[in-house]
Amino acid sequence: MSISLNVNGETYEVDVAPETPLLWAIRDAVGLKGTKYGCGVGVCGTCTVDLDGLAVRSCSVPVGDAQGTKITTIEGLGTEGTPHPIQQAWIDEQVPQCGYCQPGMIMAAFAMLKTNPEPSDAEIRAQMTNICRCGTYGRIFKAVRRAAAGTSEISD
Repeated sequence: MSISLNVNGETYEVDVAPETPLLWAIRDAVGLKGTKYGCGVGVCGTCTVDLDGLAVRSCSVPVGDAQGTKITTIEGLGTEGTPHPIQQAWIDEQVPQCGYCQPGMIMAAFAMLKTNPEPSDAEIRAQMTNICRCGTYGRIFKAVRRAAAGTSEISD
């Protein structure tokens, strides 16, 4: 069955079953590999994407439910030469160690800062529920605070 998806401002026709997790449509049918597979049950957050302004775990969203929405993945934020302000904050704070969870972390921060541009430390902790095996949470919180200081630049 052909399903139309708007990913990073481009329209893709994907031939997958409507119950296929959005994660696999993004990775396999669209070909964007930045969204990672972690747990497959929506717990770890590695697969987080922005869906109509909300951070969602794409492994738990059926692709049929994503039709007609605006999906932003890590590839839709910035480029190597011109990183998004959140990506730049991650670079400045030297967040990644292994880096596997970072696309999901960045997408969670992106969605949070769009709706809450001046989060408190408690709000950052409550909203940033993604898991990092390397334990770089201190740097992640610093990067979110750094990005929040420049929220006028955070947009789609």
